[in-house]
Amino acid sequence: MNGFSRIRDFLVRFRAALPSDLRTYYHPFIYGLVGGLSAVAFQASVQALFQWLWVVPSKSLGLAFVPVSFGVIVGTSIIAGFILTHVSKEAAGSGIPQVKAAFWRDFGYLPFRVVVAKFFGGVITIGGGSSLGREGPTVHIAGTLASNVAGLLGAPKQERRPALLAGAAAGLAAAFNTPLSAITFVLEEIMEDLNSTRYLAPVLIASVTSTFVAHLFLGDNPAFVIPGTARFSWKLYLFVVPVAALSGLIGVIFQKGALIWRDHIKNYRRIPLAFRPAIGAFVNWMCGIAVFLTIAHIGVFGLGYNDLQSMLAGHITGVQATILLVAKLAATITVYAWGGAGGIFSPTLFFGAAAGLALSQLFSLATHLPPNEQLALTVAGMSACLGAVVRAPITSILIVFEMTHQFAFVPLLMIGALASQAVSRAFCRTNFYSEILERDGIDLDQHIPIKSWAALQKRPIAMIATFKPITVNTTAREELLSIVEEYPYRFFPLVRGNKLEGLILRDSVLETSEENIAPRPARTISPNTPVKEAVDRMVTDSAYFLVLVAGQEGPPIGIVTLHDVLRAQSQITDQF
Repeated sequence: MNGFSRIRDFLVRFRAALPSDLRTYYHPFIYGLVGGLSAVAFQASVQALFQWLWVVPSKSLGLAFVPVSFGVIVGTSIIAGFILTHVSKEAAGSGIPQVKAAFWRDFGYLPFRVVVAKFFGGVITIGGGSSLGREGPTVHIAGTLASNVAGLLGAPKQERRPALLAGAAAGLAAAFNTPLSAITFVLEEIMEDLNSTRYLAPVLIASVTSTFVAHLFLGDNPAFVIPGTARFSWKLYLFVVPVAALSGLIGVIFQKGALIWRDHIKNYRRIPLAFRPAIGAFVNWMCGIAVFLTIAHIGVFGLGYNDLQSMLAGHITGVQATILLVAKLAATITVYAWGGAGGIFSPTLFFGAAAGLALSQLFSLATHLPPNEQLALTVAGMSACLGAVVRAPITSILIVFEMTHQFAFVPLLMIGALASQAVSRAFCRTNFYSEILERDGIDLDQHIPIKSWAALQKRPIAMIATFKPITVNTTAREELLSIVEEYPYRFFPLVRGNKLEGLILRDSVLETSEENIAPRPARTISPNTPVKEAVDRMVTDSAYFLVLVAGQEGPPIGIVTLHDVLRAQSQITDQF
């Protein structure tokens, strides 16, 4: 009997020994336990490596830190690149898009090799100085571990969605010490349904369990220590809008810059995959070392949490924050685009804090803002930038509140969320993670069930259309009679020379005695047209039947009828 069999037998026997009332909570508890332990191990490893490779040398080596830092960041990126290439290519990037795709497309299954590649690749990448976050990788690692533990407990591959979701929540809860926002994040982002209750119980249990694990090993302090805040003046609620709008715009620049560049890099065949992260690391080094030589800060490298904490403590000026913002934004876009293994939570929090601090000090030149109000705008920028990128406003509010333990910020965060969401939605059709999946050709709309009529109306009409319709290529009644006798349809697209010429009506064929049937005009529509717009056209034009065409003069590729719309509406389910 091998080790995995022994572990499985022990877990199964232990569950059987529990009272029946507790067995329901056993699996989520295990998912939370492994998720919390993996998150603690990942965080401790990243911090220890970064302290050894960056913090200590930056204080002790003087100018020798410049060449040493170059060797460190490029060398660790090459090592990480080989891990990602030869162990699991799926471990590159944030990890949250992969979790989302696995949840819907693969029923919650992720192979164990992802854990190995993501853990070691992520630790070496982030601890080695690349400007990425640890939260996405933690979600990926914890979710994958939970999925594989579910397999040990007997769950088949097609029934691992609860495990993956619970593990993902456990990872985020332990990574930030934020159990509430971990719950809302997996519902808002992965499930895309904040009202869902189907998986709420396992997610809640796993999140709470992992939080206790994090408290046991890391303590129960908030992620960022902030002094108590006094009451805010009324003008602060006006200033938070431009701060949030600017932070949201920075988030948009990051999203578009990273993903557009990432698309171009995919076509660089001359550069081996294993060496691509090193190119991003080199640009990261140039940005970071320029900042180090200018203002003696290393926040452009790694997570940047030390400088972020200094911003919140008021130890960094607005000019320094602006320098850090520009350099870290350029570094993070580059590192992510070139395939580094890391997330985007930490960088976006950094961007928002720097923007908020810089603007707050600019406002203070015109009208005095006390330190606590400058701090409030800095925190509001953090929430706004994160919310703009991940498009999860409830999570962005809760996570910053939980990270600071300051309830006084919540009204400002809510106003900021509205402003940043408006900016994000004006420039980006969808959020960072969904755009990655779309650019990679992964269409989750085929797998995510439609939960409401409002959601169905936003989907493309192609989702409910009938493809490869029965067409005719003649108007001769004698030939058409055999077709209408074989097929019971009311309309038949007339296609000749790969071109749509009109519609042949069944009633016209059966009721006329003429040798040739005159075709009726066909109303066409693009397959990407939203269902709502297609239905409005049917109602306005009194049309029962629309033909989907590829391009203005393209051939017909499908048809859609009011019956298709009604059938789709009747199949709407609230099971998720």
